[in-house]
Amino acid sequence: MTTLLTRIRRALDRFHAAHPWDHNAHYHRWIMRQLPRRFGSALDVGSGSGDLARLLASQAGQVQGIDVDPTIVARARELTVPDAAVSFTVGDALSEAPPGPYDVITCVATIHHLPFNDALLSFRRHLAPGGTLVVVGVTRAQTLGDHLLGAAAIPLNAAMAWFKNRGREAPRPVSMTAPTRPATMTYRDVVRDTRRVLPGARLRRRLFWRYTLVWRRP
Repeated sequence: MTTLLTRIRRALDRFHAAHPWDHNAHYHRWIMRQLPRRFGSALDVGSGSGDLARLLASQAGQVQGIDVDPTIVARARELTVPDAAVSFTVGDALSEAPPGPYDVITCVATIHHLPFNDALLSFRRHLAPGGTLVVVGVTRAQTLGDHLLGAAAIPLNAAMAWFKNRGREAPRPVSMTAPTRPATMTYRDVVRDTRRVLPGARLRRRLFWRYTLVWRRP
C-alpha cells in the first residue's frame, strides 16, 4: 500500500510540474467581489509579481504593493505599466509599509510568514474607517475535517490544472527567492485569534488548502 501511495504521489507531482497553475490567483476575482466598485487606496501585502495589485488598480485610485523579496518586486515593476497607479516597495509589511490609511488591504498566502496577531493589529491600524481587509491564508491541517477537505481538493486540483492549461503551453510561475515556511497555525487557531483582534470578521475554509478572512472596519 505504501509503495502504491508513493507512486500515486510521484505521478501527481509529475502531472502538476507539467500543468502548473496559481492557487492564489484563483481567488483574485473572489477578492475583487468583496470590495467596493471604486475606492481610493489599497495596500497589497506580499504582492509578489503584482498580479493582484494591478487588478486592484482597476477599481482603485492608488495601489501600493509590498514584498520582502527584491527579485519578485523587480519582476512586478517590469510587468507594470510605468504610468499605472501602482507602485511596489521592498520591505517588511509590518514595519516598512507606507502607513496609509488605506481603503482596502489585501494579503494572499503571506500572513503565515508573519506574527499573526501583530499582522492583524497592523492591518487594523492602517485600514481607514469603513475600509475592507481581505486575507487568503493557509493553515496546518489538524482535524479530520481538515484532512477530508484536503483529500477532496486533490482530484479537483488536478482537474483545475488540466482545465487551465488545456490547448496551450503551461505557464511557468515566477520564482521566489525569499525563504518560505509552512503554516504552523491550525484553522482553529486562526479563528480564535482573529475573533480577539477583529470582532465580526468573516472566516471560511476554502478549497485548495486555503481559508479566507474578510473584515470591515467600523
